[in-house]
Amino acid sequence: MAEGTIKRLTDKGFGFIDTGSETDMFFHSSNLEGVSYEELQEGQRVSYTEGRGPKGPRAENVKPI
Repeated sequence: MAEGTIKRLTDKGFGFIDTGSETDMFFHSSNLEGVSYEELQEGQRVSYTEGRGPKGPRAENVKPI
């Protein structure tokens, strides 16, 4: 599993993970495991699996570490 830091959360139920590369990884609240969207904080470390969504790469199986 890859790891990153939550860069930005929105009030619409999705956010972006700083992966350490040029592009951030999109994630949706439906791709969280073991945590609710409301419990997440910007700057929090997470692990995830890279997947593909209808608009490109997205993080799946997102979990706090």
